[in-house]
Amino acid sequence: MSERVARHVARACLASLLLLEVAAAHAWSLSITSGSRRLFLHVGDGALSGSSGTLNGTAGTSGAINLVQVSVPVAQLGNGTPQAMTTNSTQSFSLYGDGNNTCPTPASAIMVGAGYRRNSGATSATLSVSSVGGLTNANGDSIPFNEISWTVSAPGSGVPNVIPAGTFNGATQTLATVPGNTYLENCHAFTFANSAVRAAGTYNGRVTYTLSSP
Repeated sequence: MSERVARHVARACLASLLLLEVAAAHAWSLSITSGSRRLFLHVGDGALSGSSGTLNGTAGTSGAINLVQVSVPVAQLGNGTPQAMTTNSTQSFSLYGDGNNTCPTPASAIMVGAGYRRNSGATSATLSVSSVGGLTNANGDSIPFNEISWTVSAPGSGVPNVIPAGTFNGATQTLATVPGNTYLENCHAFTFANSAVRAAGTYNGRVTYTLSSP
């Protein structure tokens, strides 16, 4: 997290990896204690630290960048059958501090959480994601990021889609507005559309999530 000219910004990254081989629900919206302005953002594995060990304390930082990947079987390559993507995340329990198992299967989904604490100033923060550049392999072949979409879930929550499901658009898109003294969190499962035959290779790309307030 950094502060520049009264604008607060927090960022987290998520790497996407596609292995293309031609050969051989619900969400949480929770209240946090008011206080000096802080942004809290995590995508996948992350940690918050402080006097209370929760979002109501002082924030710490973690630089983990998680990987989301899929290997498309040769027999299904480009046939339009969507392919579920897996992750290397291990984060399953909420960082809110209540011990809720928000993302019980992190190997198949990424937990995303965004919180904004304030006692004055802007009344909300904006959560966005940038997917500029697409995915490319070593030969310069590319796959647009709009081939990747996500669904959302969080067992036990009665507030659906507080961070909504969607599809990357190859640009910067707004995901949610985070009201002051509120923490939003849910679990995102990613899918590769597999809508066209691609050149063989390993395709890599990165999306960056940003939480900002004026």
